[in-house]
Amino acid sequence: MKIVAFNGSPRKNGNTSIMIRTVFAELEAAGIETELVQIGGQPIRGCLACGKCKENKDQRCIQSKDIINDCLQKMIQADGIIIGSPTYFGDVTAETKAFIDRTGYVSRANGLLLERKVGAGLSAVRRAGSIHVLGSINHFFLLNNMIILGSTYWNLGIGREIGDVESDAEGMQTMRDLGQNMVWLLGKLKS
Repeated sequence: MKIVAFNGSPRKNGNTSIMIRTVFAELEAAGIETELVQIGGQPIRGCLACGKCKENKDQRCIQSKDIINDCLQKMIQADGIIIGSPTYFGDVTAETKAFIDRTGYVSRANGLLLERKVGAGLSAVRRAGSIHVLGSINHFFLLNNMIILGSTYWNLGIGREIGDVESDAEGMQTMRDLGQNMVWLLGKLKS
C-alpha cells in the first residue's frame, strides 16, 4: 500500500510538512509506503477550462510544463492521498487550488480516476480559517467519489512560524490519530 501527500505550503519544511510527516510516522510504522510531493512554491498554472483532458481522455492535462501530470500519475497509483495546505486568507494556497482544479478536472474527465481512494486533508493555521481550507480539500475528494478520512478533531495544527505547530499537543495528537485511522481504514479496504 502507498500514500502520497502533497504539501501546498511554499515552506518546504514548515508546519504543513511537519504535520504530514507526523501522519507518515504512523503509516510507516505499519509498513505503508509514503511519498511527500512539494507543490507549494512550484510554478503551477490554474486550469484553462479548455476541455482537452475530456476530449483526449489520456489521463493528462494539456498543460505539460509543470508537475501536475506527474502528480496525477502518483495519485492514480496510490491507495490514499493527503493534501495539506496552510491557511492563506481563509483558504488553500494558490498552488493547492490550481493542483485541486487541474487534477480534479482530469480525474473526472477520464471516468473518476481517483474514485474510492482514501483522502485526508490537513491544514496549518495561525489562528482561524482552516475549516474553510479543509472544506476546499474535502470538496475535491467528494467530487472525485473518494473516501474522506477524519480524526479525533479537525485535521489542523496551530502555529505561525516554522515548527510552532509542534507545540500544539492536540494538533499533533490529531495527526497521529489521523495516521492510525488511515492505517485501519486501508487495512479494512484491502481485506
